[in-house]
Amino acid sequence: MNDMTEFQAPDITVRKNQGLVLAADFTLPQPLDRYTDEDHQVWSQLYARQMEVLQGRACNEFMEGLTRLPIEPHRVPVFDELNQALGAATGWQIVAVHGLIPDDVFFEHLANRRFPVTWWLREANQIDYLQEPDVFHDLFGHVPLLANPIFADYIQAYGVAGLAAKSQNALHMLARLYWYTVEFGLIATPDGTRIYGAGIMSSRTESIYSLESDSPNRIAFDMQRILQTRYRIDTFQKTYFVIDSFETLFAATQDLERLSQYYNAIRDLTPIGAGDIVSTDTVIHAGNREGWSASDDV
Repeated sequence: MNDMTEFQAPDITVRKNQGLVLAADFTLPQPLDRYTDEDHQVWSQLYARQMEVLQGRACNEFMEGLTRLPIEPHRVPVFDELNQALGAATGWQIVAVHGLIPDDVFFEHLANRRFPVTWWLREANQIDYLQEPDVFHDLFGHVPLLANPIFADYIQAYGVAGLAAKSQNALHMLARLYWYTVEFGLIATPDGTRIYGAGIMSSRTESIYSLESDSPNRIAFDMQRILQTRYRIDTFQKTYFVIDSFETLFAATQDLERLSQYYNAIRDLTPIGAGDIVSTDTVIHAGNREGWSASDDV
């Protein structure tokens, strides 16, 4: 989601959202009058920086989505304008929210092809690190791939799976799938490994690190393995999972019965550490584990 530096951004959620009223589903009309000239300048700076670093690193489907949707480089996009193009492409809509929302509400939105997007933008002094998702992460990072029909179907399938997982006390396992795919996923292409995860797409330094550093593991996608694997929220990832296609991802997620079998198979097993390699892995690259600790894994 963010570039990791020693600078810690203050919590600005309350201040940004002061005076705004939420609907029962935690959405609100995008408050366009709240965006300042500085906001648009920050958006422009972030956009230009990421477009430079993502050339040759982002998957083609992401770049095609940026071209297809009215995600402008010099101002925070207008959600209603974007929804016209996104709805025509895949039937998805984005809805404005204050920030993080309850799990069941989030899954309900996804299951109905609505993607929650935090409306406000980080400030100029937070450009390299933000502790919570803002509109740049949510919109620039996530939304272009919603114009791809297969990935759009995957996100809906994840929402349906989330509603089912809640009743099975398995949300902590399914959350790992979102983290390692939607946020920090890599994909194998004929041109080499590319980024599709939004947490990488919206981070200048992790865009480079995820593909080019010798430090992290890169392991072929395995659903049960991912559901059992802890992750890091405070630094670059120790492991990235590489899918071979969005079709594979969708097929593995829409099978709710198979997901239930995975939950039952690993429920009483010790979670795999974020940086661990196990005997069943198809290892694309084994990382340099020097200095790693499992104490902060989630």
